Amino acid sequence: MGDGENPRQNADLVAPVRTVNANGRGPFAIVVDHASNRIPPRWGDLGLPPSERVRHIAWDPGALAVSLRLSALLDAPVVHATVSRLVIDCNRDLDAPDLIPAISEHTHVPGNAAPTDEDRQWRIASAHTPFHSAIDRVLDARAAAGLPTILVCMHSFTPTYKGKARPWPIGLIHARDARYTAALRDALAADTPDLNIGWNEPYSALNGVTYTLEHHGDGRGLDATMIEIRHDEILEPNGVALWAARLARCLEAARVALAPGPVVTGATTHQHQGEGNG
Repeated sequence: MGDGENPRQNADLVAPVRTVNANGRGPFAIVVDHASNRIPPRWGDLGLPPSERVRHIAWDPGALAVSLRLSALLDAPVVHATVSRLVIDCNRDLDAPDLIPAISEHTHVPGNAAPTDEDRQWRIASAHTPFHSAIDRVLDARAAAGLPTILVCMHSFTPTYKGKARPWPIGLIHARDARYTAALRDALAADTPDLNIGWNEPYSALNGVTYTLEHHGDGRGLDATMIEIRHDEILEPNGVALWAARLARCLEAARVALAPGPVVTGATTHQHQGEGNG
């Protein structure tokens, strides 16, 4: 599709990424790859009815709401995408087969069946690249200001996937360095002893769903973690408030546990494979 074919359809006045509380001074920076189910005008509805575009296949319901509450509690910047992962998945490497998903769970996405090279590059340039550049700007500014940073990648997941129930209300995924995620797991267990915490569930790095975590966390040598909350826990304000307060306590407790002094230390853990497609 050429830029001049349909100016009305191609026009999009909404930025592909937003940064909230960019100058937050707390020790955490939060990123939300799948914050929105918005499909920019250029791609119409991707051939999907409204009932499909509000499902989890298009976004992570509740993830942004929890992140914004955490921003207020922790004085943390939040960088979030405003484009649906059905257009392009910002949590995938550029050579990932599901960067532009032709099928999500059981749903075929007609508008993604055969993207041209031009369309693929347009999606990358208009959504994926701006999102990761915005994260880099926040992290660069924090480094320049001498602010220590723990990167928190926030997601939500479905209660069932391809007919399989997912019993964990929260899952934690680590990248190459597991120390902070293990400390967060321990803090959550101490805070809520009966909480069923998924370790590398419902996904793990082996499923190819940790691009943002690894690119910006491991890539910079930061402590980092990826949090997945089952979305039925955070679809209402009370659930959002409960989980944000719990995570604020436990994120901070994990930070303190690893860094009683200026040097970050901690125990290592092993990785357990999850399943799913991110």
